[in-house]
Amino acid sequence: MIRLVVADDHPVVREGLKHVIACHRDIQVVGEAEDADGVLHACASGDVDVLLLDVSMPGAGVIETIHRLKAVRRPPGVLVLSVHPERHYAKRVIKAGADGYLTKTHSPSALADAIRQVHAGRKYVTSSLAEELALDLSRGGGLPAHESLSNREFEVLVRLGAGGPTSEIAQQLGVSTKTVRTYRARILEKMGLKSTAEIILYAVQHELVPRVEG
Repeated sequence: MIRLVVADDHPVVREGLKHVIACHRDIQVVGEAEDADGVLHACASGDVDVLLLDVSMPGAGVIETIHRLKAVRRPPGVLVLSVHPERHYAKRVIKAGADGYLTKTHSPSALADAIRQVHAGRKYVTSSLAEELALDLSRGGGLPAHESLSNREFEVLVRLGAGGPTSEIAQQLGVSTKTVRTYRARILEKMGLKSTAEIILYAVQHELVPRVEG
């Protein structure tokens, strides 16, 4: 039996995921969490096989949460679930130590297969993501501007790109609004942008945030 913790800040999403998982007899939901601290608490016992982790939960960012999980007595396999396109975000979480990345557009059967694969000790990535990771190893330059950002700066970039207010981003990440403004200034400088509007445009053009269908 695969022991699974479901982590998402939306109760409706958690209930939906638990309903999907309930259809598979070899997977059992043994816990859930709504923020980063809850994730660490749910996995602290070492009795969790796989963590299904939403990429945009409140508190410590997904990268930092993955790093903190390494200190758990028996770290679970980490499968990141996200609404964000995998093209850029997925590479960061995989490099940080996640065992798989799956967008919420995939089917319930794909989710179950991904959980089983992570539990078996294998990485779960799509063929397109595997190709991107291989290309990163072979090319020295020519990477997009956002690849120069630190993991925390990238998280702020994505949230700003989605139109999030500074105060809301600060609350989500558990930092002050001054800290978010500092990250914003670094992002603008590193990427050669001039305003939040340009950040939003960049994020949309590079598919770092979901497109809103009109």
